[in-house]
Amino acid sequence: MIVVLKQNPNEAQLASLMDWLAEKQIDVHKSVGTSHTILGLVGDTAAIDTDLISALDIVEDVKRVQEPYKHANRKFHPDPTIIPVGNTTIGGGSLTLMAGPCSVESEEQIVAIAKQVKASGATILRGGAYKPRTSPYSFQGMGTRGLELLKVAREETGLPIVTEIMDASQLPEFADVDLIQVGARNMQNFDLLKRLGRQEKPVLLKRGLCATYEEWLMSAEYIMAGGNHNVILCERGIRTFETYTRNTLDIGAVPVLRRLTHIPIIIDPSHAAGKAWLVPQTAPAAVTAGADGLIIEVHNDPAHAVCDGPQSIRPESFDALAKHLYALHDFLASHPAPTLV
Repeated sequence: MIVVLKQNPNEAQLASLMDWLAEKQIDVHKSVGTSHTILGLVGDTAAIDTDLISALDIVEDVKRVQEPYKHANRKFHPDPTIIPVGNTTIGGGSLTLMAGPCSVESEEQIVAIAKQVKASGATILRGGAYKPRTSPYSFQGMGTRGLELLKVAREETGLPIVTEIMDASQLPEFADVDLIQVGARNMQNFDLLKRLGRQEKPVLLKRGLCATYEEWLMSAEYIMAGGNHNVILCERGIRTFETYTRNTLDIGAVPVLRRLTHIPIIIDPSHAAGKAWLVPQTAPAAVTAGADGLIIEVHNDPAHAVCDGPQSIRPESFDALAKHLYALHDFLASHPAPTLV
């Protein structure tokens, strides 16, 4: 249920309403927008009399929300959320580029790439320390050593770091990571999501291989229900009958989610394509669709990368792509697409 308040509501009446809802064991999520304040009521609201609330002088409207996700629902939070990540932010109309190798391989490698992608305009460094792989015989990442090398690269460049967590037991190791990534395979690892909800680090939640929009948003809800509202969604392609690409990139997810949720939306064209030459071809579509940013795999020697070399672009290619994406974003900001009513 959502309660839309009139402008400049009487503080005493608002406090009285909040106390009454607390007595009913209803959690209240308050969202202060540019023109209205909205109270999102979470809990057993079936017994709440909407007419009783509507009769209050400070209330403009009361609506019941049918969707099972509440905190993630745009109805609860009409304005887009802006998530702070280290010394930068994601959302709110800006374009964020995250870039770096699939896996951290050495200090020399990660520092060199970090410097190159920063010079090209990336504001967040990506890199895998722990790697979930389909085969148990494939490279699984450098683990703790990889995390330390990412921190070295952050120290050298000032770029915040994003890297993937595999299990809730690893949370102490991620205490100094700026943005914690939950991979597609862990999107419905509910124990992990609950634990991430009880800490304050922002979370990049990738879409599961076959997840629906509602399932994806419900996973975000697990994190937000625990108290952590710093969630970012990442579309990285879904599994379909097509085998030419690694996955099928769902560009339509961006406008759909923009309507359903206030959470920022990131696109990962590298994992969707699986082919380096496709990344510069598909990345502009994400910007055109309105994504808040992209996460792109960049490697200085893709042919000898220990993981996902075929989908990694070289630093010089990223430099050209980043310039194109920022120019496209600026153009679209001044020439918005028409909206059908």
